[in-house]
Amino acid sequence: MKSAAATAVLAAALLAVTACAPVVEGGPPIALPIGLQETAQIGSVTLSTGWLDAEEDFADTFSEEVHEELRRCMWGTAPINLRVHIDEMQRAGRLETLLTGEGAHTLSGTVEFVDPADNRILGRFPVSVATSAQGRLGGVLGDRQMMVSEEFGRAVCEQAFGRNPRDRGPHNATGG
Repeated sequence: MKSAAATAVLAAALLAVTACAPVVEGGPPIALPIGLQETAQIGSVTLSTGWLDAEEDFADTFSEEVHEELRRCMWGTAPINLRVHIDEMQRAGRLETLLTGEGAHTLSGTVEFVDPADNRILGRFPVSVATSAQGRLGGVLGDRQMMVSEEFGRAVCEQAFGRNPRDRGPHNATGG
């Protein structure tokens, strides 16, 4: 009986430790190999964060928006996974934006491009973005998490592949 209880306690402790571990290994920036920039295709997007003030669906929104942006700039056939650790997120307050018509959403973190075959890190760099709250109407009705996540995905494309995945215009959440 003691053995089963000890095993259960050990399993719970291991689960608690691994559940909080960041996905990104960290370290100095690593530029993506030039050949990979032309052959890579986005695989999975995995997100880890510290304690953020975000709605429960942030991970889903973030992963979907970043995946969509990367799909537009990674045209190859070799799947590469993306791991992201978000360090900080700030969203403009809805009331403040309504009153002033101004505000910005910011997001910063570290991205790692990973070979899914052997979990080897192929590229790593920090990303920081800021996007407008889109005035009074956008600040009140806009999806703040979608806006900043889309901007983050676009910044990853620009930093890793040197290309903006979207034409500028009103067809996306940030218009940029």
